[in-house]
Amino acid sequence: MKLPASARFQTICLHAGQEPDPTTGAIITPIYQTSTYVQDALGEHKGFEYARTQNPTRSALEANLAAIEGGRAAFAFASGMSAISAIAARLSSGDHVVVTDNTYGGTFRLFDRVLTRYGLRFTYVDTSDLTATAAAITAETRLVFLETPTNPVMRLSDIAAVVEIAHARGALVAVDNTFASPCLQQPLALGADLVVHSTTKYLNGHSDSIGGAVVAVRDEDIEWLKFIQNSAGAILSPFDSWLVLRGTKTLALRMRQHCENGMALAEFLRAHPAVTQVFYPGLPDHPQHALARRQMPNGFGGMLSFEVATFEQARTVLNRFRLMALAESLGGVETLVCHPSSMTHASVPPERRAAIGLSDSLIRISAGLEDIEDLKEDLGEALRTITS
Repeated sequence: MKLPASARFQTICLHAGQEPDPTTGAIITPIYQTSTYVQDALGEHKGFEYARTQNPTRSALEANLAAIEGGRAAFAFASGMSAISAIAARLSSGDHVVVTDNTYGGTFRLFDRVLTRYGLRFTYVDTSDLTATAAAITAETRLVFLETPTNPVMRLSDIAAVVEIAHARGALVAVDNTFASPCLQQPLALGADLVVHSTTKYLNGHSDSIGGAVVAVRDEDIEWLKFIQNSAGAILSPFDSWLVLRGTKTLALRMRQHCENGMALAEFLRAHPAVTQVFYPGLPDHPQHALARRQMPNGFGGMLSFEVATFEQARTVLNRFRLMALAESLGGVETLVCHPSSMTHASVPPERRAAIGLSDSLIRISAGLEDIEDLKEDLGEALRTITS
């Protein structure tokens, strides 16, 4: 079924990259669980030779993700970190990268403890500050790596403005779009060169798959990503590809509810006497609310964080949730809570966490799809333990 050029986002999510199975007419892309493909004769095959290089299920997902993000090609990897590694492999020893300072702990660990060993240099800067971002770019800067909104303090970077600054200095811009999802934010439409996702999160949406993806628009990036995906081999499995394809079909619907529940929880927390601060770009008092309205026109997402007075209070609250699950990860249908400074960002040194506003008393919520009254009751009961 050929998508019309005027197809809108939800239709693209459902149909892009997928055709009925030519053998059976199955409307859902099959799981091609094979390691190799029989050739008709020497040098004659049906477009598939070896499953590390090509797999029909993975190809369908990649076409789907490229269309969803408005890119020319997408490449699916075994995890979000392997997707980021594929982007980093585009660089050479001596190259310099400017990185959002409040980046995910795993990204910081890869950059700071692994890639510096190969001669890459990284400068961490508050990329919401355009002056500071411009000042951090040097003659050796080849890439600006943005995370927006940031994990977990929900700081935003003006993608279009950073792109203008970076491109004027000869640097590419990659955006980790995991928190927003392509439903809420379209970095390539704002001029970014690369978009990276942990497909584990909102794209899959059901907490049953680990994966990553990079979406590209430039020929040279597409050729490199195709090469490194095959050469390094950190590919997404056929089954995980099928799971993410299942997830993208409901992405638009799920994100509406994630946004609705996220906003409701943020407003509930802002009014609670035990909460000292709430981090959610949908709140009018968020310092970058105007940017969020412009850059995330379809909603503000299901991710939010809040602070209580002390670490001991945070621990008490986290241990009292009954419905919300204490676990790492995000973007699934169920609500998850975590303590970033000891969980997702434990690899970030304490002094760096303090500098980016990630305190030991901060709690992160990934708002799921449960009835909002049940979520508020669970949150209220947990907070009552530090107010009664």
